[in-house]
Amino acid sequence: MRRGLSANIALGATLLFLFVIVILPFYWIFSASIKIPQEIISRTPTLIPESFTLQHYDKLFNASDFPLYMWNSIQVSVGTMIITVVLSTLAAYGLYRLKLPGQNLIFQIILITYAFPGILLLIPLYGMMSRLGLIDTIPALIIINVTFAAPFAVWMMRAFFSTIPKEIEDAAALDGANRLQIVIQIIVPLAMPGVASIAIFAFIMSWTEYMFASVLIISDERRTLPVGLAGIIGQYQIDWGLLLAGATLTALPVIILFGFVGKSFVRGLTAGAMK
Repeated sequence: MRRGLSANIALGATLLFLFVIVILPFYWIFSASIKIPQEIISRTPTLIPESFTLQHYDKLFNASDFPLYMWNSIQVSVGTMIITVVLSTLAAYGLYRLKLPGQNLIFQIILITYAFPGILLLIPLYGMMSRLGLIDTIPALIIINVTFAAPFAVWMMRAFFSTIPKEIEDAAALDGANRLQIVIQIIVPLAMPGVASIAIFAFIMSWTEYMFASVLIISDERRTLPVGLAGIIGQYQIDWGLLLAGATLTALPVIILFGFVGKSFVRGLTAGAMK
């Protein structure tokens, strides 16, 4: 009995510790974004704001290019998410259901791509985009992000498809449905938690991607949020209020997305892990 109580206390303390580690940075960023500049740079940090101001958000929207950066990031992230979901779902279904020559080798090659750091592909991909005339364009970032998001998405969806009984497809085929109708009308709805998982993964990965966005994008009007926020950091001075307000609004879409489909994301990961 005492061992069980001690274990529960230890587990609760561990969860509380992890909760504080995860939540406290977000709270600090938000609380600091509504403080006056003097309180932000004060030698004595305040956990609870002693002042309140929205001047940093006003400056962010009216005196900076933050709205443009956010619009660019939305285009890149939503485009990456849609293309990744469509391509990965069809590819994963083909690798699992269809009898293709060398499909196991193809699947292994897909997984091997994650063994190499993305920076190794920076120069080859830059040369490829340059030849295609896509340097300093939004489509270039979408292509790059899909390239890195699709392998993991295919792996996850393939594991999720394995949990769907094949008899459901056979019954639909007997009713006259073709392969595409089976995928769109039956398989995808049943695999919706997995689809939500790869959609969130692709969105967050492209929303936070910095390296390729900083190299492939040259003009200021096509910068994404990570690159745009990095530009706020000056050589001799940092506007901490502006930077913290931008960080708060950058994290907000991800938090909202998890709020709506977070359960499906967890279910999708669990289904893949169980397989």
